[in-house]
Amino acid sequence: MKNRVVITGMGVCAPNGVGLETFTEALKNGTSGITHHQLLKDLNFSCQIGGIPKISEEKKREYFTDLQLRNFNASGILYGIIAGMDALNDSGLSIANQEDEPNWDLGIVFGVATSGVEKFRESIYKLDEGKVRRLGSTAVAQTMTSGVSAYLTGMIGAGNSVTTNSSACATGTEAILMGYERIANGQATQMLCGSTGEDGPYIWGGFDAMKVISYKFNHNPESGSRPMDSDASGFVPGSGAGAMLLESLESAHARGAKIYAEILGGSVNSGGHRQGGSMTAPNATAVRKCISKALENSTIDASEIDYINGHLTATVKDPEEIKNWTIALKRKGENFPYINSLKSLTGHCLAASGSIESVATVLQMKHNFIFGNKNCENLHPSIASLISSDSVPTEKISATIKTAIKASFGFGDVNACIIFRKY
Repeated sequence: MKNRVVITGMGVCAPNGVGLETFTEALKNGTSGITHHQLLKDLNFSCQIGGIPKISEEKKREYFTDLQLRNFNASGILYGIIAGMDALNDSGLSIANQEDEPNWDLGIVFGVATSGVEKFRESIYKLDEGKVRRLGSTAVAQTMTSGVSAYLTGMIGAGNSVTTNSSACATGTEAILMGYERIANGQATQMLCGSTGEDGPYIWGGFDAMKVISYKFNHNPESGSRPMDSDASGFVPGSGAGAMLLESLESAHARGAKIYAEILGGSVNSGGHRQGGSMTAPNATAVRKCISKALENSTIDASEIDYINGHLTATVKDPEEIKNWTIALKRKGENFPYINSLKSLTGHCLAASGSIESVATVLQMKHNFIFGNKNCENLHPSIASLISSDSVPTEKISATIKTAIKASFGFGDVNACIIFRKY
């Protein structure tokens, strides 16, 4: 019999809010974190807007020493540390002291897509100039894919499995499921799970070259990210990190921890680049199968779903995603659940999207509301033909969410879907 798994801590570092309280208010108020960036304009980007968390130097020093910050410029690790440490502190778990043994029951799964691109660039220039000894002692730690997990375990003393996953835009949702499975199967008691995404021209340039990001709203950044809207012109890039402290229900009860929600289960799969799937496009059959399998693994019926936190990137794939939801859930028209996309407020935070959006999902469950789909002023006609416009609120509404489903679909034709239950 599997252990029940609950969420006892959360942390978030998002373009529209750093910290749970600020982020929650941003969701309720429809506050956008998307701004114009002069650097992108100077570099001739078509898309000159993006979502970047606002982190002051004082904020950094709440998590790092001056020595640690010397020559430190890995934004993804910075965001991951903030979200991860906040989630641990929120859970009430103590940090193992340096002289103590590691906490053998606590592990980490923290995903990334890329790490330390700015540090790579800096290192390449120094190497080309023959200044290899000027790279500094943290160049490897800041650029290795598992850097964020390595930093976190050093800070908290995690002694269970400490690893990093990487599945493009499905990374964050997959990381939470990996931690869930480890606890459910009795291999760990607590798992700190999340993902982080970097920002800047060296991350976003490739997407600009692919012409998949928004270019029509450089003069009006907050209007640029338009999931499900007929005027959407591509996704707006974003960055940040989200984190959850998962724990066995037995352990949470034993230490009197607060419980945000329970994870019922989920599913991950790949479309194998078949049946229309490719490096950049999803195999619709695989998407539907991932959703259906998540329901099956969670032993619930599709009729129990009250709310969907969609992937919905504001691209031409949004109508297809809605179609896949209607087929997988066997629900359409007036019978379709509420659905929204955080990307309307933050942009597409890439590898961090699944974890930040999962935190947003649970916050809505806890506080009994559904945030509005900003900029969805004209619901795409292909979507309007499948579901009621009432399922796509454009302003915050009050709602009791008992069961929520969150999905992420990533480049490489990979999918992840997770189901949360109000506790």
